[in-house]
Amino acid sequence: MAMFNKVGFGGGCHWCTEAVFQVIQGINTVEQGWIASEGVHSELSEGVIVHFDPSIISLRTLVDIHLATHSCTVDHSMRKKYRSAIYTFSDQQTIEAEETLTVLQPQYAAPLITKVLPFLSFKLNKETYQEYYLKNPEKPFCQRYIEPKLSLLKKEFKTVYKKK
Repeated sequence: MAMFNKVGFGGGCHWCTEAVFQVIQGINTVEQGWIASEGVHSELSEGVIVHFDPSIISLRTLVDIHLATHSCTVDHSMRKKYRSAIYTFSDQQTIEAEETLTVLQPQYAAPLITKVLPFLSFKLNKETYQEYYLKNPEKPFCQRYIEPKLSLLKKEFKTVYKKK
């Protein structure tokens, strides 16, 4: 039986983030809703909790996917609602996530704004909005915002993209 770890991600719309991680090998569950950390990051922000099998996919690969599929270098006016973050559940995970950001930074022309934050709380979205893309792939929102992310995954992360 697989041992699953979990990590939280926030960056853009949680429908988009959910759809991205649902097509990755080694992911057991993606919970979609709002995540909070502590201090100035204690307000809930859109995000997901990803339950993954580290024997199939590494935290580093998950972080790489996360950075590639949202505006991780842009500090726009909606960052309170769409915080660019990796929410960790252990000190070891925090260290690994921070090291991964340092290793991946040279791939980006601008500084990464993604923060590594301790997980504090989570509020699950309504059932109506769970698995939004899987239930509504033809909707204009999904076509405009999610499909390009999935196309990028198929091209850039083909070794971990689930074959349908």
